[in-house]
Amino acid sequence: EMAAYLSLAMEHGMNMFVSGETAFGKTTLMNALTTFLHPSSKIVSIEDTPELQVPHPNWIREVTRAAKPGEEGSGVGMFDLLKAALRQRPNEIIIGEIRGEEGLIAFQAMQTGHSCMATFHASTVEKLIQRLTGSPILVPKTYIDNLNVVVIQTGVKLPNGKLGRR
Repeated sequence: EMAAYLSLAMEHGMNMFVSGETAFGKTTLMNALTTFLHPSSKIVSIEDTPELQVPHPNWIREVTRAAKPGEEGSGVGMFDLLKAALRQRPNEIIIGEIRGEEGLIAFQAMQTGHSCMATFHASTVEKLIQRLTGSPILVPKTYIDNLNVVVIQTGVKLPNGKLGRR
């Protein structure tokens, strides 16, 4: 039922964050969700570490690059890549992990009609909103309603006593 709901949300261009604590399966779920994107969609992914595997022919992977030693300004950050992605007019923008000012650009993209997906480190919706609206991301509270779906990945104790991800 959850997969059906998420596929319908993506089919209708809903903006979605997969949120949770470190190592609880956010990127794994994001990879699985990309299979629900329409095969003819133009998709741009932006990451610090290339972990996404989007199974579509019209996928552009953009990866940040650290500045070369002695060459100030030669680096390319998430903020720069996200701004460039908007000029490519993608159907879907996937952000590997929002940590800073690129979060504000993602919400501005949502404001202009671009569908966005991202992973985010927050264990509850309340904490997600606190982090988004606080420094360094500083998304105005009036923009938060552009985020249609938040999936919270969390650890649970299974009946056998082991830790599981849900």
